[in-house]
Amino acid sequence: MSANKLRPSSSLQFWILQLVGWTGWVVLLILRDITFVPAEYMLARIGIFSLDALVGMALTTLLRYLYRYVWDMSTQIRVGAVLVGCLVISLMWQPFKDLITGTEVGSSVDLTDYGWVSFIGVLPFSFSLLLVWSVLYFCIKYYQFFQLEKEKYLRSEALAHEAQLRMLRYQLNPHFLFNTLNAISTLVLQHDTETANTMLTKLSKFLRYSLDHDPLDQVDLAHEIGSLKLYLDIEKVRFEERMKIDLNISHEAERALVPSMLLQPLIENSVKHAIARSVDGGLIEINARVVKDRLILEVADDGPGIPDYKAVVERNSTTSGGVGLKNIRNRLREIYGTEHELTFSTREPVGCKVTVIIPYETE
Repeated sequence: MSANKLRPSSSLQFWILQLVGWTGWVVLLILRDITFVPAEYMLARIGIFSLDALVGMALTTLLRYLYRYVWDMSTQIRVGAVLVGCLVISLMWQPFKDLITGTEVGSSVDLTDYGWVSFIGVLPFSFSLLLVWSVLYFCIKYYQFFQLEKEKYLRSEALAHEAQLRMLRYQLNPHFLFNTLNAISTLVLQHDTETANTMLTKLSKFLRYSLDHDPLDQVDLAHEIGSLKLYLDIEKVRFEERMKIDLNISHEAERALVPSMLLQPLIENSVKHAIARSVDGGLIEINARVVKDRLILEVADDGPGIPDYKAVVERNSTTSGGVGLKNIRNRLREIYGTEHELTFSTREPVGCKVTVIIPYETE
C-alpha cells in the first residue's frame, strides 16, 4: 500500500490539527489556573475554556476558507487577508466571550482577561491568538506544498529512471534476434531446414520467456540461468560440439536476485570472440559465488582475448558485443549506482574474463 493511500485527506488533517491545537490551548489555560484556583472551581473553568475554544475552532474555520481563496494570489493580498481576517474574526469572537461570561457559571471567568492589549491601538487578545493560528496554518500549508512538490519531483525522477531501464532492456532482444535470424537464414540457404526449424522453435521459447518478464524485474539467479540455457541451446544448434559450457553456480548464489537478462550479452560477447572466430570452437565458463554481502558473477572464455577492454565497452558500436556490453554497464549504473563493479581482465594463458559484482539480495 502506498504512502499516499495511508495519508489522511487534507480536510481530515485540518480537523485533526484543529482539535489537537485547540485542546492544547485549553490545557495551557488549565495549567495556568491550576496553581492558584481552588480545585472546586476548576471543573467549571474547564467547561468555560472548552466552550470558548469550540467557538474559536468554528471561527478559525472561516479563516481557513478565506486563506484558501487567496492562496494563489499575491503575497500582499495574502498578508492583507490575514490582518483583516484576524481583526474581523476577533471582533466576531468578542460577543461570544461576553455571552459566556454573562452567565452565572461563566461570570467567575473573565475571558477578556487575555484581555485587551495595545496592538496598533486597542485590540482584543484574540487578535494576537488568531495571528498565531494563521502563521501556523500557512507554515503547515507551505510544508505540505513543498512535500507535494518533492513527491512530484521524486515521482518524475522514478518514471525517468524506469523509462531508461526499459529502453536499455529492450535493446537486448533486437540485436540477439538479428544474429539468430541471420543464422537461420544461412541454414535455409544451405537447405538445412531441420536445423533451421530447431533454431526457430528454441528462439520462440526464448522470446516467450523474455516477453513474460518485465524489463524492471529482478529474478533469482537460478531463474536467470534457466533463460540462459535457452539461449545457449540456440547457439549450440549453430556451433554444435565447437561450443563447450562449464557452469559453476554455488547454491547460495542461486538465490541471489539479479536484473533479468543480465548475463546473456556477456555470453553473446564470448560466443562472438571465442567461439565463432575459432575453427575448433572454445570453452565458456560461467561462475557465480557469494563473498560476504556481494554476488560475484564471472563469464570467461579461452578465446584470443580483447586487447582494449575499455574501447569495447565505451564505443557505441552497431555490433552486438559493443551494444551489449555498453548496455550492461548502463543498466548496472541505473540499478545499483556506485554499488557495483564491471571489470574486464585477461585470462591466463589465453582468453577474456568479465566480472560483475553487485549487492547480494534475496527475496
